[in-house]
Formats: sequence, C-alpha cells, structure tokens
Amino acid sequence: MNRKDFYFALPEELIAQDPLADRSSSRLLVLNKNTGKIAHKHFQDITGYLRAGDCLVINNTKVIPARLLGERVGTGAVIEVLLLKRMENDVWETLVKPGKKAKIGTKISFGGGKLVGEVVDIVEEGNRRIRFTYQGIFEEILDELGQMPLPPYITHKLQDKNRYQTVYAKHEGSAAAPTAGLHFTKELLSQIEAMGVTVASVTLHVGLGTFRPVKEENILEHHMHSEFYNIEPEEAEKINRVKRAGGRIICVGTTSCRTVESAALADGTVPAGSGWTEIFIYPGYQFKVLDCLITNFHLPESTLIMLVSALAGRENVLNAYSEAVKERYRFFSFGDACFVCDNEME
Repeated sequence: MNRKDFYFALPEELIAQDPLADRSSSRLLVLNKNTGKIAHKHFQDITGYLRAGDCLVINNTKVIPARLLGERVGTGAVIEVLLLKRMENDVWETLVKPGKKAKIGTKISFGGGKLVGEVVDIVEEGNRRIRFTYQGIFEEILDELGQMPLPPYITHKLQDKNRYQTVYAKHEGSAAAPTAGLHFTKELLSQIEAMGVTVASVTLHVGLGTFRPVKEENILEHHMHSEFYNIEPEEAEKINRVKRAGGRIICVGTTSCRTVESAALADGTVPAGSGWTEIFIYPGYQFKVLDCLITNFHLPESTLIMLVSALAGRENVLNAYSEAVKERYRFFSFGDACFVCDNEME
C-alpha cells in the first residue's frame, strides 16, 4: 500500500486559518461508510444522525501552551522549543528548531530567565530531552510564557487560545488539539445527552505523530510515535454497556478512535487502564469497538486519512474529499467536519 494512494489535490485557500465565531455552525459532510453516499449538512444537524442508545466517545485531553521561544545562553540565538511529552518531573521530550543549535549541554533561557532548559539527551528523529529549572509552579510559568502550538499550515495568529481547546478539555498534556471535538458546544452536548445518547470520556495526549508526515513510499514502513492514554473504569463501563446492548460506538476524532481500539480486547470489550499506544490504523484493519466516526478533513497522504479510509474504504473517502473540495469545505484543524456512519442518506 503506497503513500500516493492517499493523495488528493487541495487548493491552499481551503485551509481554514481561523475558527468560526460559532463552533457548531461549521459544515458537516455525512458519508455512508458502506455505500459511499453523501449528504451536505451543518454540524448542528448531527443530532439527526444520532440515535438513542448510541455512545459518543470524546477525548478530554487539554492542550498546553507548548510552544516556547527562547534564547541560547551565551549567544542569544533564537531557539523555538515545542513540548511533546513529559518524561519525568521536569524533563520533557521536545522538538527544537534549529536543532543544530541544541547540542547536549546547551542551555536555553525563556522569559528573561523565568524558565531555563538544558538539553540532556538527543533521541529518535533528533528530538531533544530538556530538563527545566524555575522558581514557582511550572504550569503557571508555561501559561505565561508559552503559546498554543498551532500546526504549521495555520499562519494567522490565534486571538483566543480557548478556541484551540474543546469545551470539555480537562486533563493537560497535549501538544495539539483533538480537533473533531472543536465543533461541539456545551449546549449541543446537552441536547445530545437528552436524546438518550451516552457520552463517555477517554484521554489521549496528542503528541508528535500529529506533526509527522508519512515519508516512506510503502506506508507499512511508517512508524507511529507513542502517545499516552487513560480510560477510567466508569467510562469504560459506559462504552461496554452500550456495546452489549447493540448500540453504536461513535468516536469523536481519530484520537478517541485510536484510544478505544488500542485498549480493546479481541471481543471488543474496552478495559479501564492507561498505557502508551503506537497503533497505526490503515485499510485492512478490523475495528473492534468503533462503528462510526466524527472527524475533520485531513492532510493528503497522512495517517489520519488512512485511518478514515480503513473505516469507509479508500475510494469512498477520496470521492468524499473530492466532493468537499468542489463544494468549498474548509479543511484541517479549524475546518469543517465529516461524519462517517451507517445512516441511510435522505
């Protein structure tokens, strides 16, 4: 299976640069995963495709202001550090630009010395492990000095950093938002629960995999970076109860999908617990838990479009993306949504 099999042409002007004023007013392309039929709606219309007895699985991770701009101690050279994952106490795995200025022993000062990092190791892909020293509480300093780690294709400055968080974000630790969840408002979630839909929360801290393109021609040679996940006992029981009753498991975003599929037993039961996952889902994968998926429109040749293709078939997905381009949908993190489901189209 080749990377180019998942390519589609995307005009640059369709890459959404700013969030909409109203989260739930984005457009919604509904795709029947079995027939490939398509309907064009708005996100509020999602209620018309959900059923009492379904379970909506959301990822309640919270994005940290993980982008830090600092100066190399001694030379004043500007260095950008992106926090990827906390390894232990004050040691983080990071992405550093320019990497050549960050040899082991290099010290970087942020905010005039409020925060100082020292490179203590160089690991795979050239990532740096940095130990931070500071006075006070790390999270408060990070909130003061850090910026939201927007993807490189977003060039506009984010006016309100809460717009790169879901309304249900709870557990800090992500280097990127689970963007399918950005379309939900608290009011819409309340409306969905009132319909008899169970809402279950899982946590997956989004890491480097979000930023890494697939470089290998044969996608089977691509290596996913590990990401931490956690499923609380009561949330696992919600998912399993709906599954036992014959309801649908609808994951909000690829991160929720990867969490439940990573944790699941062979019979589709989701146990509580935490761990690290490197799961890579591509066509041929047999889903154990997920039935339907709410997701955004993803980059060409990305692991995310491969995951969606595993659920709905590559031809159906590429046809839907072609339709989305023709209809001028907004793409990527701040863009419109897609519901891959088994509903009959009107």
